[in-house]
Amino acid sequence: MDSTPLSPSIVSLTDVSVTYGDRRALSHVTVTFGLGATGLLGPNGAGKSTLIRTTLGLTTPSEGRIDVLGFDAVASALEVRARIGYAPEDDACVPQLNAVASVAYCGELAGLPRPDALQRAHDVLSFVGLHDARYRDVETFSTGMKQKLKLAQALVHDPEILILDEPTNGLDPKGRDEMLALIIDLVRRHRLNVILSTHLLPDIERTCDAVVVLNKGRVLAAGSLNDLRRDKSRRYEVRIKGDCAAFTGALTAAGLAWTIDGEELITVVGDPCSPQRLFTVARSACAQVRHLRTLSATLEDVFVTLVDDRSDRGTGSWTADDGDV
Repeated sequence: MDSTPLSPSIVSLTDVSVTYGDRRALSHVTVTFGLGATGLLGPNGAGKSTLIRTTLGLTTPSEGRIDVLGFDAVASALEVRARIGYAPEDDACVPQLNAVASVAYCGELAGLPRPDALQRAHDVLSFVGLHDARYRDVETFSTGMKQKLKLAQALVHDPEILILDEPTNGLDPKGRDEMLALIIDLVRRHRLNVILSTHLLPDIERTCDAVVVLNKGRVLAAGSLNDLRRDKSRRYEVRIKGDCAAFTGALTAAGLAWTIDGEELITVVGDPCSPQRLFTVARSACAQVRHLRTLSATLEDVFVTLVDDRSDRGTGSWTADDGDV
């Protein structure tokens, strides 16, 4: 599937395939990542890790090309990695080093002179909230502290792109909120471009404006969150005064699907469907509409539908749009 970049491209994959033996991890992937924050979603085995490794120049595609900030990710792998900060899912702690030494070491690996690497290490540890623990052995850190340490290591050389792989794994609600707040600050205030790979869809909704959905090595969808959540079949939450059975019967006669909960709160689905049509149906059943609001799909609904071969499951979570009637 091709995608139109939302903004100038920072990472562009063109017809990229990656194979491991007889297994194809990525299959003819063409997609672009624009400025800002983009979520990378997909079930286990979808190809997310392979896409990240190929972008970093650590895996060579069997077909196609990846461009990162204008550099070929294969031919110019060192130039690419110098411009990317990467926080992997697994621990990246160097044993027997304290936090400052560990982060500074990453800075030196990225090409910073030692004095500059040390200064940057202090700066980024303060930014992520580890200033008071900067001289502690990293092996004594909690899970939340290790996640912040990985973020500091990824930021020490002042990259243009930050790739985060499951940055909130193992965090309690407070730690998760702190990590997401850091990511939002990096994107909005520091103008850093972020690719966030995670299985937690609410994290994507809180931090990203765009998303790429992978499954079985192929791109199922790519674009802005608003575009992907836009549902062709509008859904409405309705409460009426009058004969509920007559109203639902009129909905069925009008070709509109509906569900009802125990409190007689009715969800109506139709294509096309509009508030005016619902009022017309209500009048035909001698019912009065007392409550009406538009519902839109969450990212979870979109993701489940895409991964399930775009089948209409008829279930999922729905949230109210602004401008409810």
